[in-house]
Amino acid sequence: MNLVHPEQGTELPALAVRVTREQLVRYAGASLDFNPIHWNERFAKEVGLPDVIAHGMLTMALGGRLLSDWLGDPGRIAEYGVRFTRPVVVPDDDEGTLVEFTGKVAEVRDDGTARVDITARSGGKTVLGKAQAVVRLS
Repeated sequence: MNLVHPEQGTELPALAVRVTREQLVRYAGASLDFNPIHWNERFAKEVGLPDVIAHGMLTMALGGRLLSDWLGDPGRIAEYGVRFTRPVVVPDDDEGTLVEFTGKVAEVRDDGTARVDITARSGGKTVLGKAQAVVRLS
């Protein structure tokens, strides 16, 4: 794959990540987001969630990793945005939950950038909506 001149329709190498409760604890410490929906099963269920859920920004960051792995340089990501459409439910076991990311070059622009559309799925369902990035091709 030629990263300097990808064509419209070029697919990025897929990324599959297992998200565990341990990762949620680490992310909470790094982000200072200690909302109990991310670690307390009883609280999460009391507020109507099926179980503890991953931080939305963690899920978004993993989508960013799909891009940076492909580009080889996170500094080439010029814009990146998502909508949080469905929570990533993380069971209390050693395996966690699988989140799968794919991406496709949707548009190559004359200014040396490209728009990449990202799909993130967990449990067979899309968890990020309108996940799009603009990347610098060189």
